[in-house]
Amino acid sequence: MNIPGLTTAFRAGGAILARRILTDGAADGVAIQAAGGSARLLGVSTDIDSASGGVVDAVRGGLAAVVYGGTVARGDALTADSSGRAIAATLPVAADTYIIGFAEVSGVLGDIGSVHVVPGLLALSA
Repeated sequence: MNIPGLTTAFRAGGAILARRILTDGAADGVAIQAAGGSARLLGVSTDIDSASGGVVDAVRGGLAAVVYGGTVARGDALTADSSGRAIAATLPVAADTYIIGFAEVSGVLGDIGSVHVVPGLLALSA
């Protein structure tokens, strides 16, 4: 079940697919589809694709439907793959990795899962 919490609108800095993880675009108020977990993750796009320059709604808190980019277990911390899909952020990570939140359900590549949106950072210890 997905009950979105805080949802905000951004200008799409490029084409954005439905249920993908978003990151900051080039200017204030602009979001783009994430291409990995090395930059701050904002939220998850809703179930409508967005064209470049259009409006994209982002679920920034609560539960959101997201496309999985690999095998995910319930409770895994999730980050973005190169296509903005949710993947498990398993330790050890190669560098500081931003997460979008935690998986509510298990799934595999291509499944539409559920993420509890709680953005954060998994930092390497010095």
